[in-house]
Amino acid sequence: MAPDPEPEVPARPRRRHRTDWMALLSGLLFVGIGVRYLAGPAPDPVIMAPVLVGGLGFAAFVAILAKAIRR
Repeated sequence: MAPDPEPEVPARPRRRHRTDWMALLSGLLFVGIGVRYLAGPAPDPVIMAPVLVGGLGFAAFVAILAKAIRR
């Protein structure tokens, strides 16, 4: 006794999501800073604070450029 064949499912068009550059770059920045803290002696917070703010600013700049180019 053979199993019943599965009914054909109509193919849906593939949906693509646009890249959220702000989230991607911010996540990479925080992962990088976390790895830096875990890998060795704790870096000076006076140096890491501007790196964090500058990195978030860069991520925002890239996100704004990407949104402007998409339009």
